[in-house]
Amino acid sequence: MSSVTLPVHSYTWVFVMTMLFAFLDGYSIGANDVANSFATSVGSRSITLAQAVLIAIFTEFGGAIALGATTTKTVKDSIIKTASFDTRPDLLMSGFLCALVSSSSWVMFATYMGWPVSTTHSIIGALIGIGISGYGFDSVNWGWDGKGVAQIVTSWFVSPVLAGIIAAVIYLLTLHLIMKSKSSLKRGIWAIPIYFTITTFIVSFYVVSKNGQTTLDIKPNSTGGSLQVTGNVGLAFGIIGAITGAMLIFCAGFLVPYFIRRLQNEESLKWYHLFIIHCTPTQPQDPKIDLWLKRAFTPHLLQDDEKRELGMEVEDAEDGAKDEPEKPKSRNLAVRAFNKVKLLLYRSIFMDVATVQKDSHGAVQAQEVAVVYDNKTEYLYSLLQVVTASFASFSHGSNDVANALGPLAGVYQIWSSGVFTTTAEVPRWMLAYSGIAIDFGLALYGYNIMRNLGNNLTYQSPSRGFCMELGAALAVVTASFLALPVSTTQCIVGSTVAVGLCHGNWRAINWGMVAVAGFSWLLTLPLAATVAGLLFAVLTRGPSFTLPPGMG
Repeated sequence: MSSVTLPVHSYTWVFVMTMLFAFLDGYSIGANDVANSFATSVGSRSITLAQAVLIAIFTEFGGAIALGATTTKTVKDSIIKTASFDTRPDLLMSGFLCALVSSSSWVMFATYMGWPVSTTHSIIGALIGIGISGYGFDSVNWGWDGKGVAQIVTSWFVSPVLAGIIAAVIYLLTLHLIMKSKSSLKRGIWAIPIYFTITTFIVSFYVVSKNGQTTLDIKPNSTGGSLQVTGNVGLAFGIIGAITGAMLIFCAGFLVPYFIRRLQNEESLKWYHLFIIHCTPTQPQDPKIDLWLKRAFTPHLLQDDEKRELGMEVEDAEDGAKDEPEKPKSRNLAVRAFNKVKLLLYRSIFMDVATVQKDSHGAVQAQEVAVVYDNKTEYLYSLLQVVTASFASFSHGSNDVANALGPLAGVYQIWSSGVFTTTAEVPRWMLAYSGIAIDFGLALYGYNIMRNLGNNLTYQSPSRGFCMELGAALAVVTASFLALPVSTTQCIVGSTVAVGLCHGNWRAINWGMVAVAGFSWLLTLPLAATVAGLLFAVLTRGPSFTLPPGMG
């Protein structure tokens, strides 16, 4: 059956509504998916929430604009057969709109509840609902081939297990070779170049091979089959080698001397001295370095009287906002509105996420049984965490942002040209639009996921958090080579749980939070499909001004 061409700019209202819900979808991705990338870094206090937001503004937006794909599949992984819509592209426009409404609403609800869910699985579930509602169960790819529903279900188990095994191996090696050693600081300082080199190679390889504009394509013939490598391999590995080599030189030449002077000699060095360490004369000893590190890392969940003894500001247990003097309310509407916006930003961006778990019995128990190590050695891993999280965010911006724009790109394609194809152009303005939405989501609501995936799940420290992030990243890369289905969200949860269990105490994990996360994964696909399918049925089969009763 031949395709039907619509008049250009038909159903403008559908395009406008799709734009609005695409922004909400991007907002929810930032608040949930991207927040996952920084949860361990913020939870371990390697960086503050404000610093994570600042980093993400550049990595997510920069990755999307600089290396984002200029084309994308309008239907993720061909989960439904779009040929059924060839004669009715107008219905497909409505379907994409309903899919975005369902996906964004579910992810926003999950974010409100503090549940880490897969945003990719949410949009796939919504598209499944559209296919079933429009043309029945046969329109959906339920099998394994072609990345069907069977692969998605498998990922619920493969993702956390694979990431957990890798993260546990990395952490146990770190634990026994460095953290438990009597000379842990000395060993840790000289291990930093090795850690940085390996980490940089892994994350740069992932970014170079997975960004939207790469010519390098590495994929297996089938699940577990032999790899096929195409594209400019020499250029790709030249870039990876240059980045990795530069990091090795920087670590050996600047980072190691800086840490020796800052942590072993306890000199009062600032962060910028790292780049001019060889030109910086000997500084006075820092008498407060131990107190500063104790405030930063151990323990995270202190009672108010303990905080006051350390000279820390007391925060509200409900939302982590610092105590502020109460100000008289202004009668000026503009001033009152400004103060409300200021309070919103203050509570969301400057929240100390690591402390907001007092009301959770499981989180408090996990903190109480956690084994802690030398704070100076832990501090060594802070920068490693930042690097890993930043690369993960940049990769998300360069690869996943365009994928998330599939429904919007499909609607825009039909609206602007009147025809539909399974691959659509993604203009730069669309990448920027989604990048802005993602950054807003992380900045204004990302804290809700961070505080649950951080110390509410298990105790976080820089060494633990680094192993969690690296384990999740390695799992994603490994799975892509073996054609195994994985979810990055489920990978980070699995690696977090595995590292938490490495000390042999099951109480180190908040199992209530684990159960909630698993339950939300199971809900995502069917719930998003049901809501999208019902919306599509109401929108396309309900009473209409276009057709009178009996004419439909």
